[in-house]
Amino acid sequence: MLTETLLVIGAYLIGSVSSAIIVCRLMGLPDPRTQGSNNPGATNVLRIGGKKAAAITLLGDSLKGFIPMLVAHLFEASPLVFALTGLAAFLGHLYPLFFGFKGGKGVATALGVQFGLHWGIGAGVGLIWLFMAKVVNISSLSALVSMAIAPLIVWLIWPSPALVMMQIAVTLILFWRHRSNIQNMLSGKEGKIAEENGIGTDQD
Repeated sequence: MLTETLLVIGAYLIGSVSSAIIVCRLMGLPDPRTQGSNNPGATNVLRIGGKKAAAITLLGDSLKGFIPMLVAHLFEASPLVFALTGLAAFLGHLYPLFFGFKGGKGVATALGVQFGLHWGIGAGVGLIWLFMAKVVNISSLSALVSMAIAPLIVWLIWPSPALVMMQIAVTLILFWRHRSNIQNMLSGKEGKIAEENGIGTDQD
């Protein structure tokens, strides 16, 4: 019981490490919470610091979800513990303990959790994102569609009620965190992936 509890707490603490803020500090860039969209995510880091900083941020956000799930595998955790660990890492990114509980939108961390749970789940969600991005050219819409289908992918690959419920919770939270993106899409104002400035609307 102690090991399982430490896994969940550790996942939240790892998720609470803001890749965007740390990368910006190390690279001498402005605090992403005070620049651009004020969102500490890879898209805003791209906006204020360029592709290299954004790529490092994206990798860091993904690893925050992947590493706790890898540790859960090493301890041969139960599906319930996997579910709680993944949810904790995701919530840590959204509401980071170390940064005033103000985090990003969570797509990269959610994808890291999915890859850490099972490579097939992560690959399935990632491929849907790529397909949608090619078709609609809107990053946030691609993310929301892929995450909406994610519970079905989890059920097909690892049919555990706990894991499916975890993914449903993550999906619902992601939709809530992207409510401004959804409003922009409904009004036709959502940014494209490949605009003149090369940057769409924040979705991570």
